[in-house]
Amino acid sequence: MLKRLFLVIALIALTFAAAGGFRPGSVWATAGKRVDCAKVMAEVQAGKKTKVIAADLSISTSSVYRCKKKAAETTSKGKASAIMAAPAATASPMSK
Repeated sequence: MLKRLFLVIALIALTFAAAGGFRPGSVWATAGKRVDCAKVMAEVQAGKKTKVIAADLSISTSSVYRCKKKAAETTSKGKASAIMAAPAATASPMSK
């Protein structure tokens, strides 16, 4: 029974590794490195796909998505503050 369990686990691990899903070197490839979101966003603005950007800059796709999210939050905060300031700057139509 124990031999059979070991054989099944080994077969699953071998299949997973052969399929390319097990790459321990790439898991920590960017550990401790800082991602330059300015470079990432320049690539995004150039129209490149997320996977291509990640491969070109040797970062993970999640890092690309994280930079996109930061950029969207920064942009939306800037728009929100501009919208909040705009009504106070204009005169009310009722005051004429």
